[in-house]
Amino acid sequence: MAKVLTLALLIFTVAIFLFWKALHVYYKNEFGKKTWKLGRGRVYFWQSALFVGTATTFLTMYILK
Repeated sequence: MAKVLTLALLIFTVAIFLFWKALHVYYKNEFGKKTWKLGRGRVYFWQSALFVGTATTFLTMYILK
C-alpha cells in the first residue's frame, strides 16, 4: 500500500511540475501582470494544475494496474 501511495504522489508531483514548467509563462502573459499579481490569474492556473495532476495520476495508476 505504501508503494502505491508513494508512486501516486510522485506521479502527481511530476505532472504538476511539468504543467507549471510548460504553461507558467503563457498563463502569466494571458492574464496580464496586474491580474496575476492580484491573485486571480494564479488561482485559475493552480486550479488547472491540480485538475491536470489529478487526472494524470488517475490515468497512469489505472494503466499501471
